[in-house]
Amino acid sequence: MKTFKLHLIRHGVTQGNLDGLYVGSGTDLPLCPEGRAQLEELRQRFAYPQPSTVFTSPLSRAVETAELLFPTAQHKLVVPDLREAGFGVFEGRKVSELVHEPDFVRWMDPTSGFTPEHAEPTADFHKRCGETLLKLFEYMMKAGVEEAACVTHGGVIMSMLAQKALPRHKPEDWMADPGAGYTVRTEASLWMRDGLVEAVDIVPFGYLDDQPEDM
Repeated sequence: MKTFKLHLIRHGVTQGNLDGLYVGSGTDLPLCPEGRAQLEELRQRFAYPQPSTVFTSPLSRAVETAELLFPTAQHKLVVPDLREAGFGVFEGRKVSELVHEPDFVRWMDPTSGFTPEHAEPTADFHKRCGETLLKLFEYMMKAGVEEAACVTHGGVIMSMLAQKALPRHKPEDWMADPGAGYTVRTEASLWMRDGLVEAVDIVPFGYLDDQPEDM
């Protein structure tokens, strides 16, 4: 049975990340110099797959990461639904300040059903992420693309895999470092019957072996 493989990779670091800001789809930050340097170091130390097809979030930090990590890809496809969640009134503020605000604490509680003003409802975000992962594989199957990469955001990857990946893990267990992520695969019957994928590796290859044991 033919299998299809997708490498899900988190974008590199932005100045907003360094400043501890809560940055979603409402803020289109580019990679900062430190982020670009980190990605170059990762490329030199580890092996990234080099598929001909790369999907990317429309936000600059993801597009730039795709250009740096997959310079030879012939098909770079921007997928709007790969964007990060919109954080509404919390967008661009320091996380260290937000954690003391009652409305932010409510939003972090998955049972509250609370949505901040102008933010994307959490249920809508998760629905978008799960459906988009399956749509990427649908495109690959129809186009005959057996391997592709996808550069997106940490929250998107966590949502996708918590919903659709085997083995089952909590969302926080799928957290990815900047420039790193997970390889997932599926085949037509698993995708059509169950809407699931299998997590089979860490990217870049060898990255996990280089991390401290307590990470």
